[in-house]
Amino acid sequence: MTIADRPAPGDARSPGISFQELLDTDTHEVPEVLREESPGYFGSHDMAAERYTSRAWHEKEIDHVWSRAWQFACREEHLPDVGDYMVYEIARSSFVIMRSAADTIKAYWNSCLHRGRQLKDFDGHCDDEIRCPFHGFAWNLDGTFKQAPADWDFSTLADRVAEGDFQLPEAQVATWQGFVMINPDLLAQPFEDWVGDGAAHFERWDLASRYVEAHVAKVIECNWKISQEAFCEAYHADTTHPVTAKYIGNSNSQIDVWDNCSRVITPAGTSSPMLWYDVDPDEMMRAMLDTRVDEETPFDIADGDSCRRVAASAARDRWRPIVGEVADEWSDSEMIDNFDYTIFPNFHPWGSFNRIVYRFRPNGDDHRSSIMEVLLLSPFLGERPAPAPVHWLGPDESFTEAPELGMLGKIFNQDLANMGKVQKGLETSRKGAVTLSDYMESKVRWLHHKLDVWIEAGEQDGAANGEVAVEL
Repeated sequence: MTIADRPAPGDARSPGISFQELLDTDTHEVPEVLREESPGYFGSHDMAAERYTSRAWHEKEIDHVWSRAWQFACREEHLPDVGDYMVYEIARSSFVIMRSAADTIKAYWNSCLHRGRQLKDFDGHCDDEIRCPFHGFAWNLDGTFKQAPADWDFSTLADRVAEGDFQLPEAQVATWQGFVMINPDLLAQPFEDWVGDGAAHFERWDLASRYVEAHVAKVIECNWKISQEAFCEAYHADTTHPVTAKYIGNSNSQIDVWDNCSRVITPAGTSSPMLWYDVDPDEMMRAMLDTRVDEETPFDIADGDSCRRVAASAARDRWRPIVGEVADEWSDSEMIDNFDYTIFPNFHPWGSFNRIVYRFRPNGDDHRSSIMEVLLLSPFLGERPAPAPVHWLGPDESFTEAPELGMLGKIFNQDLANMGKVQKGLETSRKGAVTLSDYMESKVRWLHHKLDVWIEAGEQDGAANGEVAVEL
């Protein structure tokens, strides 16, 4: 079956209403970015379990993906003053992301050119130099060499400094929507060209004007792709998050893929077509608002009205004091629907007033565990608030122990219950493969398609040049 053969909404094999049909019921003008459709078909074949379980796959990703792809390192607001820095780590590598001048952010490889000690162990601030805590070699904030104690004992140092050998090695840096993106490959194309279609949608939503209201991180006992893929499709939601089936059309999600960007749009204010009964609008609203059984419904839904319209109106009332007239200009869809974008390989900024941003990374050099991070980007009034510090959850802590996540904590815990079990299941699988749907899980297929493209290209380049990609 190809995407063209996919049953239409209302077909006996695929009941429900499509996202585009829901847009036709919107009470406000719908922007073109939501009318755009870009489905992709990446085959119907199984995916080998070794992609998640094998050390060899991890090494390929280090050599050909993490060493060459653009990736989200931090937010610009994390570096408000000259000399502020963040430590960003990916696989076996570490970078110091620093505001070296008022209008310049640099990313240095986090390794002293003397004996290799990490220059920085944690986030912080440098007044006017980057000094290694081992022997005291120092660099200026722009990466030029400044000083070596007892430099008279290094006979070639002056010549090497003059030749530029002691300039701190850098990665490429770009800023987009307030995010600081880095790429270890100095020959990689600029981020703006690389990210291409899809990312332009955020020109309407302007995440640069938000602030980090919450930032929660946790080590997950599974490969980074397993943790990421839990948020790459809504197909799982009816089973893993059964209460959401009452108010989110999970199986009616629209999936769009471009080159290095993709998205899943999941409509709210409509029940899942997988339910065996019609959901009353009041019951739908109670589920959407997580209303307790002993509480009254906060919003009445008049006869002939819909949960979708009432929820959108309530969202406008919530956001209007903060964002002003935009709340009355944007569509119902932008008020309540879920727009989960993924910028390859591991960065998930959500669109519109959805505050969620995800990042999924290998947990250092361990291919059987990963780091999941959730940031909430919120609009604000007046001066930008300071970004929230990272709240690291311990091994025995769940997402509900991060109260700043609100009701999202319960949802993430339901996902968490699957992730480690998927890893264990794949480790012991007799089948040795996973079977993915053609459309609903096409964003997962897209991710693996991109990994194949990058790994194959890297291996071909290495064979042609007699070398491998940048080693992390």
